[in-house]
Amino acid sequence: MRPRIQAGFELDTQLEADTCPVLWLTLCEVRLMNDRRWPWLILIPQRANIEELHDLTPLDQAMLTFETNLVAAALKQATACHKINSGALGNVVHQLHFHIVARNEGDTNWPGPVWGFGEREPYRKEDRHQLIAKLKDAISSQTI
Repeated sequence: MRPRIQAGFELDTQLEADTCPVLWLTLCEVRLMNDRRWPWLILIPQRANIEELHDLTPLDQAMLTFETNLVAAALKQATACHKINSGALGNVVHQLHFHIVARNEGDTNWPGPVWGFGEREPYRKEDRHQLIAKLKDAISSQTI
């Protein structure tokens, strides 16, 4: 899957710094948060100047819902996690992006939120590449 970036779209610099690319779907780029404490994906609709869900067209809103569900199911499959947490906050990074986080009882800060908790622990390069490959396989299996 190759990028399909809409004219005028630019990825927020904070999102780019904190995440690694996984793949592109029809609407969203899927990126992995570089924090090994939780498998944590970010979906970013490739639309310019969008901050809120209601800023998207109705068709893009439907596509974001579809892609969010697809990626959440794939993340649960790939990680065998207990619970999927998801949400769009936008208090720090205003560009519309959607978080999908795999959680397990007893993980760091369970059952509290992952946002703003502790110090980020970046993936080792090999572990990150292995997880991304597993996620790509799981997402591909969801789309069949």
